[in-house]
Amino acid sequence: MDYFKKIFRFARPYRQYAVLNVICNILYALFATLSMVSLIPMITVLFGEAENITTPPVYGGIGHLKSFLEDYLNYYITTTGNSRGPEYTLGVMVAIIISLFLLKNLFNYLAMFFITFLRNGVLKDLRNAMYKKVVELPIAYFSEKRKGDVIARISSDVLEIQHSFLSILELIVREPLTIIFTIVTMFALSPKLTLFVFVFVPISGFIISVIGKRLKKQSDQAQLEQGYFLSIIEETLGGLKVIKGFNSENYFYNRFQDSTKRFYQLSNSILNRQNLASPTSEFLGIIVIAILLWYGGHMVLVEGSLNGPTFIAYIGLAYNILTPAKAISKASYGVKKGNAAAERVLTILEEKNPIADAPDAISKNSFERDIRIEHINFQYEEEKVLKDFSLHIPKGKTVALVGQSGSGKSTIANLLTRFYDVQDGNISIDGTDIRNMELHSLRGLMGLVTQDSILFNDTIKANVSLGKENATDEEIIEALKVANAYEFVSILPQGIYTNIGDSGNKLSGGQKQRLSIARAVLKNPPIMILDEATSALDTESEKLVQKALENMMKNRTSVVIAHRLSTIQNADLIVVMQKGEIAEQGTHGELMNRNGTYKKLVDMQSFD
Repeated sequence: MDYFKKIFRFARPYRQYAVLNVICNILYALFATLSMVSLIPMITVLFGEAENITTPPVYGGIGHLKSFLEDYLNYYITTTGNSRGPEYTLGVMVAIIISLFLLKNLFNYLAMFFITFLRNGVLKDLRNAMYKKVVELPIAYFSEKRKGDVIARISSDVLEIQHSFLSILELIVREPLTIIFTIVTMFALSPKLTLFVFVFVPISGFIISVIGKRLKKQSDQAQLEQGYFLSIIEETLGGLKVIKGFNSENYFYNRFQDSTKRFYQLSNSILNRQNLASPTSEFLGIIVIAILLWYGGHMVLVEGSLNGPTFIAYIGLAYNILTPAKAISKASYGVKKGNAAAERVLTILEEKNPIADAPDAISKNSFERDIRIEHINFQYEEEKVLKDFSLHIPKGKTVALVGQSGSGKSTIANLLTRFYDVQDGNISIDGTDIRNMELHSLRGLMGLVTQDSILFNDTIKANVSLGKENATDEEIIEALKVANAYEFVSILPQGIYTNIGDSGNKLSGGQKQRLSIARAVLKNPPIMILDEATSALDTESEKLVQKALENMMKNRTSVVIAHRLSTIQNADLIVVMQKGEIAEQGTHGELMNRNGTYKKLVDMQSFD
């Protein structure tokens, strides 16, 4: 229940539906009880057991309400039967019963009608909040999480919470009220018999609670397993070429089969335990009713302290408790399952984002002087990636970072864009520490072209205009021309409105990369970060992309992380990195004359 208290904040915008649901549930519980009590006058008329009263009874206060109602009923039956006959009186009683059952079912429907808006509203808002949080969380968070597990939390876990919402409202309003109204009426009809029956109720409750004890733990395990096999699906779809190329279909199929087998066993255990609740509560209820029949029959036949119609209605009321009792036991299991799901959802929603705007963060919309990286240290886990690293990047200059894999080049790009935060030292733009800038404005100053062309299953226009959503077709075409991409886009069937498929798989590697460059060109930022933008391309594509990059970098400050050294020979400054430190720096000519690490790297690539 602790987790549900936190989830309930998502119900606040829909509280009017919750109030209407509660009102309808109260009326449902009231008419459910009255519909059973209405059997008494019908049976009384049917078997002619009404006491002959010809004068209207006098109300003697709340303490004599029961006897007043009985006397008034007998008076009505006597006078109506004498004046209109017993058949008419029976018809009136049947009409009352039908009306009460109609009202009961009407308010039942209305209660479900209003709760639908609450449940679906909470589902929508929870999913929106989850997606927003997933987008906001730093990249470091997802390096430790399975994508499938995150997908499972947004989809099935949130759905489980939605189902549990209905259960919890039944648990705290509808079914308890039905039971309370029924018990009050039973006490009114026969306090002695009701006390006798309720000696056995705590025993039933204890047995039902024992059954559901392990349900939350098993539900949690099942949700984790579901996240695992969704991860396998996600990895399989992303790596089909490798799986087929290495004949690994059976290996991945066996992994998936093992996971679904574990999920199958957990699901069977959960559902069997959950399904046991309803028959168990009903069987225990029937035992209570059997005892009630024996003791109540004794009161009717031997003691004469209870009349037949009242006893039959009493049995109906006792059985009327079974349905809500079953619903409560079933709902309590739903809450336990939902609690496990809520815990997993809240783990993400309550995750603190270490990379967030400072309370006094400033908005910076222009780049005037320089970028300074001063004495920064950074490590992902144990090993330091950058050690006391410093670099000055003046406005309008192109600075290239080169070095072997693992030397820390891409880490610089991640720190400049604040995908990660430095652990020591600082990075500043025009003298302002980037941690004191609004993230939105910081990233608004930068364009990013990565080694992997990250495109989305949408049109070329939608992919290129990500950084400028209101861009016109003419602006997009101009950006495509700068990126050497319009030549192939113009011959596509629908031009810039052509859908490029999942991850842009309808295009070649060079085409995808040129679209990524066009996206950065259209954004038109003053600072450009190119993270090995040509390393995954063939020679012909590289030349086209390189030309596009040169067009884009004109009059811009650029940080180029390069694998192929031939692409950065015109850079204003080349920084050679080795194990997180600067080994040497200078222009291409200066570094070649120095005959150091850079020249060795160039010679190695020339030899290749």
